[in-house]
Amino acid sequence: MSTVNEHGIRAEFKLQLDSFALDADFGAPTVGVTALFGPSGSGKTTLLRCIAGLERATGSLRVNGETWQDGAKFLPVHRRPLGYVFQETSLFPHLSVRANLEYGLKRVAPAERRVSLEQVTEWLGLERLIARGDPAKLSGGERQRIAIGRALLTSPRILLMDEPLSALDTRSKQDILPYLERLHRELNIPVLYVSHALDEVARLADHLVLLEHGRVIASGAVQETLARLDLPTAHLDDAGVVIEAAVSEHDEKYHLTRLDFPGGQLWVGRTDQPFGSRVRARLLARDVSIATQQPQGTSINNVLNARIVEIRDEGPDKVVVRMTVGDEDMLLSRITRRSRDHLALAAGMAVYAQVKTVALM
Repeated sequence: MSTVNEHGIRAEFKLQLDSFALDADFGAPTVGVTALFGPSGSGKTTLLRCIAGLERATGSLRVNGETWQDGAKFLPVHRRPLGYVFQETSLFPHLSVRANLEYGLKRVAPAERRVSLEQVTEWLGLERLIARGDPAKLSGGERQRIAIGRALLTSPRILLMDEPLSALDTRSKQDILPYLERLHRELNIPVLYVSHALDEVARLADHLVLLEHGRVIASGAVQETLARLDLPTAHLDDAGVVIEAAVSEHDEKYHLTRLDFPGGQLWVGRTDQPFGSRVRARLLARDVSIATQQPQGTSINNVLNARIVEIRDEGPDKVVVRMTVGDEDMLLSRITRRSRDHLALAAGMAVYAQVKTVALM
């Protein structure tokens, strides 16, 4: 059972669809991005459709203290103040880009509009797209930005996004992600974001709801949840953690930037972010090695003082090590069983974590 308060999202659903059963119970904060994450077939989209009222499940749904569904009440889709962005862009081909956006705006009475066309245009960088007129001439990423803008112009109390990048190629994904990050900063409404891509979750999410076989198996802050060794996310190929840090120095000679966080500092490739900017870095378990003595003569720039919290076997040849760095931040390292035994690693040991690569999200 979640501990999220009454002013967040509180959902409990049960639904049987042929051989698939959804039995989900979770809470989410009232602001920020909550990722519904899990493998294909885990129930992410079904859960999102239940929240939208597109699937009529038994159960209850409260959003910021307002009941949308319980045993005696069921708000139909058109009465739920939400925006929905689908996997495939669903723009009206007979309407111009501007008319597609205005379609969302016209669904809300002028007195109830909390988002303007000018705001959405700025947030999503739509000025040039509006000028082009015909949505058929836009790329997949550009069309998806228009679809997101149209959803926001309905002034929703919650924004639902169902794998909005899954139909895009790699370049289009990279083009649209900065705009999603800006929405993350600008919006004061909760976003439920369905994804099966861990890199998207690490980049965008504040809160993580992990699904498996139609059930919620974990829910919590993304930094804490990704570091839990009892969850499948810690054992994926791209398992890793997220660290919030501040830009503290630019080394122009070597084209590097230093990030400071409570557990130490990290050097990354040069970023244009100004001093003091808050950024998010992702550290993959496969890029972290462990030493029991302070490394000397190493090419690795990032060496952090750490303490082992837990070690778990991962197949016949590898283990995953969870460490604390400072008082709060966590780090994962995937090493061989031979290395664990050779170094006699155990919970409670003070070690040095060498981070080969840091991805600035």
